[in-house]
Amino acid sequence: MKIESLIEDLECGDASRAAAAEARVMEQADTVVPALMCAAAGRKSTRDLQPLMGVLKRVGPPAFDAVVTAWRREEIPDWQAGRYLGVFDERSADQYAAAAADPDLRMSHQGFSGLVRLRVDSDAGLRALAEAFSRGNASYNYDAARYARLLAHSFGPRLRGLRRDPAESPRTRRGARAALVAGGGTDALDRRDQEVIERLIRVKIPHEIPRLPSLSLSGWWLAVPGASYEGVFEALGLYERRPITVSGGLHAVDGGSDRVRLTGPDGTDRTVGRAFVTPELDGWRLVYGPLDLLLGDPWDDMIEAVERVSAHCGQAQFFFLDEHGGSNIWVVAEEGMVIRRYTAEDDPEWEGDPLPWETLAVDDPDYDPEFDDCPPNAGTSSAQSACGQLSLDPAEVGPDTRVCGHGWLVLTEPDAGHGEFPGILRL
Repeated sequence: MKIESLIEDLECGDASRAAAAEARVMEQADTVVPALMCAAAGRKSTRDLQPLMGVLKRVGPPAFDAVVTAWRREEIPDWQAGRYLGVFDERSADQYAAAAADPDLRMSHQGFSGLVRLRVDSDAGLRALAEAFSRGNASYNYDAARYARLLAHSFGPRLRGLRRDPAESPRTRRGARAALVAGGGTDALDRRDQEVIERLIRVKIPHEIPRLPSLSLSGWWLAVPGASYEGVFEALGLYERRPITVSGGLHAVDGGSDRVRLTGPDGTDRTVGRAFVTPELDGWRLVYGPLDLLLGDPWDDMIEAVERVSAHCGQAQFFFLDEHGGSNIWVVAEEGMVIRRYTAEDDPEWEGDPLPWETLAVDDPDYDPEFDDCPPNAGTSSAQSACGQLSLDPAEVGPDTRVCGHGWLVLTEPDAGHGEFPGILRL
C-alpha cells in the first residue's frame, strides 16, 4: 500500500473514495497508521492534519498507542502529538489514564487533558491522579489540577480511603493527600489531616519573619488599628476565619487565586473572594485581597467602604498605587468620615485639612507664589510617604517589626468554603 496515494485518497474530497481509504487503514492499522504519521511529520498546520486526525479517531485505541510510540521515538513533533492525542474518545479512556500516570510531564499533561475532556471517572484515572501528585511536580501540570477539581466530589471519598489504606505505599498515600488538596483544598481532607495542617500553621506562626508585598509598580491595602481590628470583619462582610501565616495569606490572595465563581444555594452564580488580614504589625493590621470584592467599584463605593470600616474600627486608611496608570492615592477616615485624602490627577487632588506631619507645598523653599499655583491645603502627594507617617510602611516590615497575634484568611461570602479555591495553599 503506497502511503502517498493513500494520503491523496483521504484528502481528495470524494466521500466514497475517502471512505474506501479509511477502510484500508483500518485493515492494516498497526503498520499503516505509523507510516501515515511519519509522512505527515513535516506538515506545519493543524488544518493540514485534519484528514489524518479523523482517521486516527476512527481507528481508536490502536492509533492511540501508535501516536504514543511515534512520539517517544521523536518521529513526530510535540505539537503534532498533542493534536493527535486530542481526538480520541471514550474507548481510549484507560490509555489516557496510563498517559496521565507517566513520569514524563509532557505525556502526563496530554493524558490528563484527555481525562478532563472526556470527564472520565474511573479507578485508573484516580490512580493516575495519586501517582502524578506523589511525584511532587503535579502543581506544574494544570490539567492534573483541573481533573482533581472536576471530579473532586466523586474522587474525594475514594482518595480519603486511599490515604488511610495501610496496604498502600507511603508515596501513594502522600499523593492521595496532595490530590485531595488540589481538588478541594484542605476542606477535602479528613479531620486527622486537617488537624495536622492546623498544628503546622500554629507552629510556624511564632517563628515567621513577616514580609509584605513590594510597593513598586502597583498594589493596594487597608490599614486599621490593631486594638480595634475585629470591626473590619463586620464592616467588610468577611466570613469563615482561619489562622494563617503571612506568606500563606499573601499567596492565597495573589492574582488568579483570590476569587472563584460558585453556584449558590438558590442556584444563582456568585463570585467569592479570599482576603488576608495580617497579624498586628507595630500596632496595625493590614488587609489585602480583591479590591472590587472588598471595597467595591467605582470610586464612591470604595470611599464609602473605607468610611464604614473606620466607623467600626475607629480609623481606617486606604492606600493604592499604580505606577503604570499614574494612580497614587491615600485616604484617612475616622469615626465614619474621611478627614484627609490625596488622589493624583483628580480635581481637587487634596481634600481635608493637612495633617500635622505633612509638608505643605506653600512651605517648600522653592515655592514662588508669583509663578506657582497650588491650593493652600496641598501637602504630601505620595502613598509611599504617607503610609509610614500614618501607620505602617509595608516595605519596612521585617525582623525588627513587633508582631502580635496571627493573620486570618477569610472569605467575602458566607457558606462558600475555603476548599473551592484552585491550587495548593502555600504555608
